[in-house]
Amino acid sequence: MPYVSGHRGDAWGAEAAEHGGTGTQKLLSVDEMVVSATVADMLGLNEGEAVVVRRRLMLFNDHPVELVDSYYPANIALGTRLAEPRKIRGGAVSLLADLGHPPRRVREDVSARLATPDERAVLELDDPSCVLLLARALVTENDLAVEASVMTMVADGRRLRYELTP
Repeated sequence: MPYVSGHRGDAWGAEAAEHGGTGTQKLLSVDEMVVSATVADMLGLNEGEAVVVRRRLMLFNDHPVELVDSYYPANIALGTRLAEPRKIRGGAVSLLADLGHPPRRVREDVSARLATPDERAVLELDDPSCVLLLARALVTENDLAVEASVMTMVADGRRLRYELTP
């Protein structure tokens, strides 16, 4: 899984190329905020603790296909490139590894629901439209959750594939 393995290239660009297209992303914002209950649960934090959130829009052939909000505990992210409003060369997972927090496990929850008006606008969806939600937590070998990402994906034409080794 190049997205969570610390792969130092552009995993989204490589995946898009495999499907005959071009994958790019736009960094929408980087903010420090108080963690929500859902993200606190994913990261093992208490409600009210601070996190850094990096919001991105993923594009396939210049068409929006996914909104990604990635959250990092403030005690890990502040003072690092995770908290800076610019792209991270090599990706956030590689940076986490460089900071001494290499992910060793992944937890994912997949669900679907109707898109909100804001999601329909950003993802250029009809009303009504469904979206897929993928909530992913990256966890170190010491059971420290270092990243929680919530991906809101265009459902049409999307397929999720998992290979697991028992």
